Amino acid sequence: MKRSDPKSLITIARANGEEGETEPLDLGARVRELRKARDWTLEHAANQAGLARSTLSKIENGQMSPTYDALKKLAIGLQISVPQLFTPPQRGQVNGRMTVTKLNEGSAQATATYEHELLADGLRRKQMLPYRARVRARSMDEFDGWVRHDGEEFLYVLTGVVKLFTEFYEPVEMRRGDSAYYDAAMGHNVISVSPEDATILWVTSLT
Repeated sequence: MKRSDPKSLITIARANGEEGETEPLDLGARVRELRKARDWTLEHAANQAGLARSTLSKIENGQMSPTYDALKKLAIGLQISVPQLFTPPQRGQVNGRMTVTKLNEGSAQATATYEHELLADGLRRKQMLPYRARVRARSMDEFDGWVRHDGEEFLYVLTGVVKLFTEFYEPVEMRRGDSAYYDAAMGHNVISVSPEDATILWVTSLT
């Protein structure tokens, strides 16, 4: 039996979300929403961004298309990235969401090479898929080729010693407290090299 691709875990998480057509974004309304969420006056927000109050007012009311330089100033003033100016909040998503997963209460997904425990499994529309894994594999021969999937991935070693194999880099041995962040579309596999099965925390982006 070979390791099942973690794409199956990502599919499970994405199945909890809802897909629909993307509506055109009203940049002015988005800027106003971000400003009001911070309880800032128009004048204060303009000062934070280094823009004239009249300029910000015109942007919010759709009377002016901001230059890229103005967009950068707005993003810096609002303490966000430029892409976030164009990212509307998801419908039905309530700010301040939270879920707690007690020890050993995550959803189990066992394979021949790993024992996955999905964390925060009850939370819908997640942007990340966190899961703890017990690494059973001791050799690359136990895998049916490279694992690849969409998104980016963060790996943190909790116990034991592992070796991270990737398609474009030399294998690297990692111990408790070590971490790696990588493009998940790049082939990757992890094996235990300590006497006991190592445990790791994986966080995979879903966007």
